[in-house]
Amino acid sequence: MDIAYIPSPSTGVIHLGPLPLRGYAFCIIIGVFVAVWYGNRRWVARGGKAGTVADIAVWAVPFGLVGGRLYHVITDYQLYFSEGENWVDAFKIWEGGLGIWGAIALGAVGAWIGCRRRGIPLPAWADALAPGIAFAQAIGRWGNWFNQELYGRETDVPWALKISEGANREPGLYHPTFLYESLWCIGVALLVIWADRRFKLGHGRAFALYVASYCAGRGWIEYMRVDDAHHILGLRLNVWTSILVFLLAVVYIVISSRLRPGREEVVEPAAVEPSKPDAENAAAGSEADEAGDRDEDEGRMAKSEDAAADAAESPGKA
Repeated sequence: MDIAYIPSPSTGVIHLGPLPLRGYAFCIIIGVFVAVWYGNRRWVARGGKAGTVADIAVWAVPFGLVGGRLYHVITDYQLYFSEGENWVDAFKIWEGGLGIWGAIALGAVGAWIGCRRRGIPLPAWADALAPGIAFAQAIGRWGNWFNQELYGRETDVPWALKISEGANREPGLYHPTFLYESLWCIGVALLVIWADRRFKLGHGRAFALYVASYCAGRGWIEYMRVDDAHHILGLRLNVWTSILVFLLAVVYIVISSRLRPGREEVVEPAAVEPSKPDAENAAAGSEADEAGDRDEDEGRMAKSEDAAADAAESPGKA
């Protein structure tokens, strides 16, 4: 008899009249709002303007969604393009299936476009967003709970996830890998916040720390999953991806800290106000200009007086 377990929702959709509210999409939307809200707070604290993060997110989020879906469809193409499957399902993003690797990669392209339009450095913007992205992932993973997907091996632990019978799944109790990853992402966000305050991370190193620490957890969590996936040398594709991206992030942190130590002093030039010495110099310049104008007026008046005196002494010349 099962004494304790985590129940799964009976449905992932709530209908408000003709409008369906899908749990998966709702979690993604809430996660995006949290990332932008918290990223804006960090950006302003770094000296940026309020609203810049949201303006760039307008570019980054759509690119990220497309990238995440492309990665999922490409790596799990058999779900959509094999015999008996409907390729149109590849566009049904609300049914689940977003690869974080593709989302971050293509989302970075969108962010780069937005940063260039605003004239700000992409690494600084990424550093501000890093913990917010981790929080967003923690929230977004609960969308998998609504869809009863991406669970681990069977288990009898008290926090096991109960999966009901459905398409491509067997009923039973499984490791709630969605919960493990959600908690791990919260830990990643807190780690980045602490390290950023302690070491003043800059030039993209806070974002690289987020990437490395996330990959460290994703590797072992991915290893626990039992859903279909491509394998290379006995390991799931996403495990190899985690290892590769982890190494790249660590290398970036090491090289960046040597080439560009410290943190950017200015993250958004348009938000910087003139300094006090500059204002004083401007005021002094204005006073000098006014004094010069007075001297010129006095000189003209003196010449006029001399001319009048000469005319008075020589009336025949008038």
